[in-house]
Amino acid sequence: MSRPTGESRLRQGMGGGLLFAFILGDVLGAGVYALTGELAGQAGGMTWLPIAIALAMALLTAGSYAELVTKYPRAGGSAVFAKRAFKHPLISFLVGFCMLCAGIVSVAGLAVAFSGDYLGTFFTVPVAVAAPIFLAVLALINLRGIKESVRSNLVMTVIEVSGLVLVLIVVGLALADGQGEPGRVLQPPEAGAAWALFGAALLAFYSFVGFETSANVAEEVRGVTRVYPRALFGALAAAGVVYLLVALASSAMLPADDLAGSSGPLLEVVAASGVAVPGWAFSAVALVAVANGALLTSVMSSRLTYGMAEEGLLPGIFGRLLPARRTPWVAILVTTALSALLAAVGTLALLAETVVLLLLFVFISTNVAVLVLRRDDPGHEHFRVATAVPVAALISCVALLSQQSWQAWALGGGLIMVGFVLYLLHRRFGRISRRSPPSVDASAG
Repeated sequence: MSRPTGESRLRQGMGGGLLFAFILGDVLGAGVYALTGELAGQAGGMTWLPIAIALAMALLTAGSYAELVTKYPRAGGSAVFAKRAFKHPLISFLVGFCMLCAGIVSVAGLAVAFSGDYLGTFFTVPVAVAAPIFLAVLALINLRGIKESVRSNLVMTVIEVSGLVLVLIVVGLALADGQGEPGRVLQPPEAGAAWALFGAALLAFYSFVGFETSANVAEEVRGVTRVYPRALFGALAAAGVVYLLVALASSAMLPADDLAGSSGPLLEVVAASGVAVPGWAFSAVALVAVANGALLTSVMSSRLTYGMAEEGLLPGIFGRLLPARRTPWVAILVTTALSALLAAVGTLALLAETVVLLLLFVFISTNVAVLVLRRDDPGHEHFRVATAVPVAALISCVALLSQQSWQAWALGGGLIMVGFVLYLLHRRFGRISRRSPPSVDASAG
């Protein structure tokens, strides 16, 4: 197989197995541990249906990412795709900025989740204190390098998946003993069933976001054109199966009202089974799950900032690397500081919804870019998705946008306006690159 020409400045320390764990760990996070109750409040006992809808929507857009990442394996992800497709620095900047803001806001939301009720099982610490300390630890791991970050993810992914397997085991034992009501999995929400279930798909979609972060570490993956599609689709499918099984188990074990009223829904499910599992132990697993998602999203945010600086879309200082570790230290410190600020002033619900809103704009751009760049020949073999897939993905993204609250539109719109102002300032006092991004070899395996 021919490969792209050029050479990456980033260390290629990730193989197919670590990439699969990276994506799976980023998807399997706070969504299933913290938002199961919220989902039950909207979907009743049929929490599995909006999850299935959200998985299908995520897989559609993942197809576009698989094609573009294997064509253009560059740090910067969606911003690089937009620059190639639309040939305008403003569009590329805003796409990258939306992705960057989504990552920073997501890490802030996960820091809030980490500092909440699960941490409260051990001791009570104000969010304004716990969140910055938590984020500082993540920054130190990130500064060590991509291999260290992803290996930490591998350990944490095993722990968080073990917690979900534990939920399935104890519920299975309880159901075998005659507890629970399996028939509840077919119980629809009380009012406006069809519309409520579709609205719940928006919340479920948040549980699947995270797969797009892998586009921003493509430059650090060995043999990316070969391993990326398998790792991406495999991780999403694995996460979808886990989510569906957990949703079915939760609905069978507890009524929707009981789940909806809990900020630690899976802890309630385990307790209802009657199996002797210490609450502190399960809370520890949940904290690891949240920390894992935050770590991987912080890696994405810093790499995206670095990639945009390399493309001339942000000041060059964000492209500075630690000499020994070859990690983007300025990008890591700045994105971490912004996440800490948002964690101090935002709520988990609003931050989560804003993340989805910002990412939907990014997904729309990426799906359009696939169609625009369909005839572009990168000079090497790559994954190709059927044309109908990005078209269907565009329709799904617009449908999800229609479900957003005005509060999310206000916050997300405000962040986009900040990006527009930054673009104008950088254009006036800096240098926005108008050149085409060079080809880079991220397929060293």
